[in-house]
Amino acid sequence: MKNLLKPLSLALFVAATLLMQNACNRTSPSSNPPTQSAHTQTSPPSDTLPATGPSPYFCKAIGGPGAEMGRSLIQTSDGGYAIAGTTTSFGAGGGEVYVVKLDANGNLQWTKTIGGPEHDRGSSLIQTSDGGYAIAGITESFGAGEWDVYVVKLDANGNLQWTKTIGGPEYDWGNSLIQTSDGGYAIAGTTASFDAGDLDVYVVKLDKNGDACCAVSQTSQVGSGGTLSSATSSIGSGGTLSSPIPSTSSGGTLTTLCP
Repeated sequence: MKNLLKPLSLALFVAATLLMQNACNRTSPSSNPPTQSAHTQTSPPSDTLPATGPSPYFCKAIGGPGAEMGRSLIQTSDGGYAIAGTTTSFGAGGGEVYVVKLDANGNLQWTKTIGGPEHDRGSSLIQTSDGGYAIAGITESFGAGEWDVYVVKLDANGNLQWTKTIGGPEYDWGNSLIQTSDGGYAIAGTTASFDAGDLDVYVVKLDKNGDACCAVSQTSQVGSGGTLSSATSSIGSGGTLSSPIPSTSSGGTLTTLCP
């Protein structure tokens, strides 16, 4: 009897093992792989893939044989970039306001230099409601004293529309510029011309044409502490515009430092 039970037990064990293996094979996700991967099933044909957008990174250098500095950067409404600063390579004198426009991939579209025979600098740049640009900085070429607040307005293509200088007999700087809800401009900076001590915060409100109430009288109770100069120029007031031919990439060379 015992001799009969041993083969029967072995047969039952083998049968149970086979049943367990079959159950595993039926439930295992890897036992019956699909003929196509999920990626292959959902990918569109190669000719319908979306076009690639702007590069996620770039590194550029723009300038000439002298010294150029970028001081203010914005992203523009077309997805590109605009920079304001200073150049000694291009322009009329020892330093000019330097404005650079790049497209979304960092390609140079245009550069402009604005200023006079002395040092001029752009410190703050905005894109205006008309698609143009406004820059606030300092000028030594124009105005009432050593340094004056310098405001420059360009159209969307970088053409000079007007410049204004605001300040007094010693030193005044424009460091930050905004466009206000009435279409005008407000500038914050520093003054040594109208200070209570060594230096004071200087705040100036301009209308949409760059005119200011402080141009009326330095002794008035409202808007006192500044004179507004509008020097005559064939292109704009209070400055000259340098734009060598060709207009694209004028006033600078573009060097790509990495892919």
